[in-house]
Amino acid sequence: TLSKVRDYCKPQVKIRLLDYDSRSGQLDLASLKHSISSSTAAVYFENPSYLGFLETRGSEIAQLAHRHGAVCIVGVDPISLGILAPPIEYGADIVCGDLQPLGIHMQFGGGHAGFIATRDEETYVMEFPSRLFGITTTSVKGEYGFGDVAYERTSFAKREEGKEFIGTATALWGITAGVYLALMGPQGMQEIGESILGRAHYAMSRISKIRGVVTPRFSAGHFKEFIVNFDDTGKTVAEVNKALLNHRIFGGKDLT
Repeated sequence: TLSKVRDYCKPQVKIRLLDYDSRSGQLDLASLKHSISSSTAAVYFENPSYLGFLETRGSEIAQLAHRHGAVCIVGVDPISLGILAPPIEYGADIVCGDLQPLGIHMQFGGGHAGFIATRDEETYVMEFPSRLFGITTTSVKGEYGFGDVAYERTSFAKREEGKEFIGTATALWGITAGVYLALMGPQGMQEIGESILGRAHYAMSRISKIRGVVTPRFSAGHFKEFIVNFDDTGKTVAEVNKALLNHRIFGGKDLT
């Protein structure tokens, strides 16, 4: 995520990284208060984070951002929203993430599609790239269909000033994710969220009992991923992952 943010923002926009709480792993609010100003365009954080822990002070982060005229952006794992509060409830203006968890299998690095969500306000909608489709009326009274929304912002209408400024469309993955959500329904999404949460904490509990292994690294609650420290085992992460592979298990990413 950070590399893509830098790709699109530099050199026009300065990216500033904030400190984190060494115990919980969560964003350091003192660091945010020290760094934010009236020239800040946006504050971005992930919930759950890249390392799996949950940010419980989202409303405080959003309030600080809004107090200085900045937009609050939250990156999410969509599969977590079956049990976690939607970011808009704690003040997010923009929510984004990857559709891959929604029924899309990993395929040698493929199977990804980004999503973005905002309030239905012109300020945000007119900045969206590519084609937008929304529900509209038809020639038959009481009937609804799908049609182009804000067509005037596309390159078909504005040519070189259009908003198609990012990669290729991944509409098929969007359809796959939509079908997955429709089949699961609200209850199914809640159940799979609870299952992931329970299994992650069960795994942490079992792994933490292995001599020389420490997990989790941070005290905040975790949803899916978590850090495992092998330092006291006398083995490197590469050695551990090689041993796991002998059991047909892919080990975690080396964070050292």
